[in-house]
Amino acid sequence: MRQSRRKFIATIAAAGNVIPFASGFSATLPSPAKINFPLSLFSKPLDNYDFEFICECAKSAGIGGLDLTVRKGGKIDPADVVASLPELIGKAAKYDLSTNMIVTEIVSSNDIYTEKILKTAAGSGVKYYRLGWFDYDKKVGIQETLEKCRKNFKELENLNRKFNIHGGYQNHSGTRVGAPVWDLHELLRNLAPEFLGSQYDVRHAMVEGTYTWPIGMRLIASHIKTLAIKDFTWETTGGITQPVSLPLGEGMIDWDLFFQIVKEFKIIAPITLHIEYPLLEKNEENLPLIQQQDIIIGKLKKDADFIKSYLTKYQLNT
Repeated sequence: MRQSRRKFIATIAAAGNVIPFASGFSATLPSPAKINFPLSLFSKPLDNYDFEFICECAKSAGIGGLDLTVRKGGKIDPADVVASLPELIGKAAKYDLSTNMIVTEIVSSNDIYTEKILKTAAGSGVKYYRLGWFDYDKKVGIQETLEKCRKNFKELENLNRKFNIHGGYQNHSGTRVGAPVWDLHELLRNLAPEFLGSQYDVRHAMVEGTYTWPIGMRLIASHIKTLAIKDFTWETTGGITQPVSLPLGEGMIDWDLFFQIVKEFKIIAPITLHIEYPLLEKNEENLPLIQQQDIIIGKLKKDADFIKSYLTKYQLNT
């Protein structure tokens, strides 16, 4: 794990040197007024750094919260959730960062860690969690797989109701359940949206339906309770074409249409900013931690400002 920038600075300062914090560290805090679309940073790309480093990056970039990974290989291991989640939430609060969202691998109410994670999260003020993904079972077929998923969704809805927390299933491009958003309509339509719904990801929706994604978004709009934001384009290398993630506004997503639909269907949902492009280039990875952080903050702030500009344009946070 990489050393905290704060600890690094403290060490240097103790040696008699003075190193300023990154420019922008005193970024304006979110307004205490109710915000319809609070913005959090999905912690995954920074999970290998010290937690204070992550908090400093988010705050300096003008991001108001963290979307923490509570899963194997994540910032918090599910086995340690009872102690670790409240501890990190407390540390984030010292930076005036909310921790309204977490990312899990939960797909069943019967998993050994499910109830422990949800009880701890809800008791710590977390309102939303992302589920894991279901794979199609080729042996039983598509429809039978969906029937099994529907049963799991219903059981999770009941558990979420018990703890007053919302579970969101992310549509993800590929061959898993939910890649075609019609899957989610089939699975969610009879469930209470306040307890089980969609973490809608426009990037993955557009990968699977370049022109049809708005139809799917409209179809499940009533169940969209969190939004995952990222951008992409198609690139062909060695005869293979695949999606490549980019900073917001540099890719193919029609952000005007996306936010028009959000407004049209009166979707009110916290946003999790997903960074899936490199925050550091190869030649920057060995730079001093302070320089790395300045680069990271610059990229995060650019994306955060992009989102805020569209929220303002469509008067969604008023």
